Amino acid sequence: MSEPVTESMAEVRAHLADVLDRARREDTPTIVTRRGKAEGIVLDIDEYRRLKAIEEAAEDAWLSKLVDAARADDDGSSLSIEEMTAEILRGDA
Repeated sequence: MSEPVTESMAEVRAHLADVLDRARREDTPTIVTRRGKAEGIVLDIDEYRRLKAIEEAAEDAWLSKLVDAARADDDGSSLSIEEMTAEILRGDA
């Protein structure tokens, strides 16, 4: 991915098709500013999907690590979701 280009909202509005083409063809994102403050980014849809997949994989890995740690700390007194649900329905909780 190339270094992003920074443009104002007005500039992006004036040539949105060019901004999208640059993101897709040149793999160059555009940071969109409003009143000098970065507000958003235009990037290629495939790059967005790639970044989203990385995010989801990282979240899955983090959750798996939490589950593994909880299982390692389990002294046998933990209840499964099913067991907790049964207790709640019976009124034992």
